[in-house]
Amino acid sequence: MTTTTKNQKHIAIIGGGPGGLTLALILQQHGIPTVIYEREMADKSHERGGSLDIHEDSGQQALKEAGLYEAFQKVARYEGEDFRLFDKTGKCFIDEVADEDAPGGRPEIDRGVLCELLLSKLDSAIIRYGYKLNKAVSLANGMTELHFENGFVDTAHLVVGADGAFSRVRPLLSDTDVSYSGLTMFELNVVDAANRHPDLAAFNRRGKVFALDDHKGILGQLNGDGRIKVYASLKVDREWLDTIGIGSENPQDAKAKLLELFQDWDESLKNYIRYAAEVVLPRRIYMLPIGFKWNRNPGVTLIGDAAHVMSPFAGEGVNLAMQDAMELALAIIRHDDQAKAIEEYEEKMYEYASEKARESNDNLTLCFSDDAAPNLTELMNSYHEQYNEA
Repeated sequence: MTTTTKNQKHIAIIGGGPGGLTLALILQQHGIPTVIYEREMADKSHERGGSLDIHEDSGQQALKEAGLYEAFQKVARYEGEDFRLFDKTGKCFIDEVADEDAPGGRPEIDRGVLCELLLSKLDSAIIRYGYKLNKAVSLANGMTELHFENGFVDTAHLVVGADGAFSRVRPLLSDTDVSYSGLTMFELNVVDAANRHPDLAAFNRRGKVFALDDHKGILGQLNGDGRIKVYASLKVDREWLDTIGIGSENPQDAKAKLLELFQDWDESLKNYIRYAAEVVLPRRIYMLPIGFKWNRNPGVTLIGDAAHVMSPFAGEGVNLAMQDAMELALAIIRHDDQAKAIEEYEEKMYEYASEKARESNDNLTLCFSDDAAPNLTELMNSYHEQYNEA
């Protein structure tokens, strides 16, 4: 570990997800202290999201900087790169089986396991659970005052908003807010699929299944704990969710209504809904404008979804958050001038994040357009040809 005082400025990170944890850990590696304020009373990573594919050029690079790459390799699931693509009739367009002897660059890891890795090396004393930020106020001296719901007030030289799509830090930098992407998803879980539902486990295999048609999708994703995380997805107006009567209060009724929405889909695909446990979580998918930038403040910046929330259809969410954390940490380490560090990080981040946001939006549009399965097949075949030529 390299040790440096960096004038011991007070750095406050709002949000204890993968981005915030990665930032704190890389800075800790260089002797730069931080404090993380997390709204939940304890780490909830196992309850949120599913399996994540960690990319070679972003998430894995951040893990190397954090000193966790070897530990990650021990738990990463390269077999999780299996991918199958269907239309609603059950016609298979893509059937990829990962080669475990020649693994690709996007192994899978469950979100909870990733956060456990990061927490295993992070000084637990820096994380304060149960601190929900109410508001952040810019002070005349360039510092930022943080007001928490529990009554605590802190003042920091640098505040990093790692607090997601509905960031309480972002309003310090911009009036721009997230907008509805046009996609609504219902998250379900088929628990212990191999033992309880071997037919679906065999159908899904070791990775992801996409079934796309009629501006809808059923997406299945095997997690490391044996569950299949399911996302029943529809391209609908924002208000539709308020009128359809599908909520988390009555899961049996919610599943019945979802099966009605997919009534003319193949039975093997409807099993993803039919076999799901009694919890249905409805979610609208939000996004920030592609190429979003904010007014620079040398004492405040954003990483992850707070900076560039996008749809999940580029597989970039956690990878970008960790890349942001790495780039910001390295800029802070390089520069004694905090303003210079923020400027360097933001300019670099704007460039790569806008490219991924565009890709994500294009993929969302394609996946929920007419003839989605054959069109996605054509796109992926084109990608593989370019990759092989390179």
